[in-house]
Amino acid sequence: MISRIRLELARTKHVGSVARRMRSIDARECAAFGHTPKAALREAILNSAQAWTAFVDDRPEAIFGVVVNSALTGAGAPWFLGTDVVWGHARALLTMGPAIISRLHDSSECLAGYVSCENAPAIRMLRRWGFDIDDDRLRIGGVPFYRFEKVRYV
Repeated sequence: MISRIRLELARTKHVGSVARRMRSIDARECAAFGHTPKAALREAILNSAQAWTAFVDDRPEAIFGVVVNSALTGAGAPWFLGTDVVWGHARALLTMGPAIISRLHDSSECLAGYVSCENAPAIRMLRRWGFDIDDDRLRIGGVPFYRFEKVRYV
């Protein structure tokens, strides 16, 4: 099957469509950090060094990027929030992943963040993309999370 996913630079006008249809686990992750889906997406886009929208059949289905936490240390926080539709194209995401991660590494040598322990598809994808996932659980906003990290060695 040919992928129907197309990427373009994220714009705040893409937020409403994704926020209204966001996967419930992604919405719970947003809530754990004190944000609604719409607020989380808007803030993430505005604070990101790089952010893209994934379109499926010309409809925004996910928005993702990286927030640079420290230009001095090269630390960045990658994020990916989307709908069930985009996860229906997991094979395409898996294939696109290395190029996407490489672009995220353009602004950050170390990519690290948190994923809900209940977000099995995202955990599998992160592992396939080469991220290390800690065994220890950390509770944020009442939700258990794992820390994940990928360091680009030059």
